[in-house]
Amino acid sequence: MRALVAARPLFSDLPSFVRSWLPPSSFRAFASASSPSDLDLRNQSRGGLPRFFSDDLPSRKARSEFWHMAKVLRMKTDDRVELFNGKGGLVEGCIQSIDKTGVDFIAQEDQKVILPQGMQWQVFAAFGTLKGGRADWLIEKCTELGASSVTPLLTERSSIISENRVDRLERVSFAAAKQCQRLHQMVLSPPIKFSTLLDHISKSKLCLVATAEATPLLNAVNSSAKESSGLLIVGPEGDFTKKEVELMLEAGGTAVGLGPHRLRVETATIALLATLVMWSDSQEMI
Repeated sequence: MRALVAARPLFSDLPSFVRSWLPPSSFRAFASASSPSDLDLRNQSRGGLPRFFSDDLPSRKARSEFWHMAKVLRMKTDDRVELFNGKGGLVEGCIQSIDKTGVDFIAQEDQKVILPQGMQWQVFAAFGTLKGGRADWLIEKCTELGASSVTPLLTERSSIISENRVDRLERVSFAAAKQCQRLHQMVLSPPIKFSTLLDHISKSKLCLVATAEATPLLNAVNSSAKESSGLLIVGPEGDFTKKEVELMLEAGGTAVGLGPHRLRVETATIALLATLVMWSDSQEMI
């Protein structure tokens, strides 16, 4: 690290056209790890104070996050942090002490309770057959994009998902919630059969079904009325059967297209969710 620090003056020797678009802050990562501003840099990279999970707020002892606080981030006494409970609760405070039993926390303000913001999207996706970490990626990105829930969907072409896999996906979602600093943890619901999905569709005022050769997504939603929540449905590898599509549309779903190409399950899910999150955010400003 010392060699890197010593090399910093070379920045002034760079051509002027490079210096014009490369901000000096790009070189802050080369600072020594012993710098007193390390915590500030970490805070900036996280978008604010380091945030950790606690079931109970305000909490005096943060046990579940001990390893992350003490061993990964190497936090110390008097460092400021935030605790959240995954249900909208947030409290700011500082570390009083750290020992093997956990981290003692002192709240410096009253707990805030923040309600969910914007339109709440519930995702139903048939991802039980995905392999090689693709399901993990789907859950992680749905969490980051703000989906209120994800439900594994069992269809004719994707009829199983193991319980062990569901446990792993819950851990992936929890880690993603911390990373993106969302205050409301995404719900990973138990798998449901296709017949149960039809009941959800019939009770929803806005239900979008991703399928081939359908009305382009934005054309469909721009003609929709504003709602507080909606369902997003993505089929398995090989898509829904023709009969399944017919049943969903009869129950009240709207078929939407995601472009001319065949998409993987996880790609279609994220493309659909990301587009609708931006669309619903824009509707809030009208």
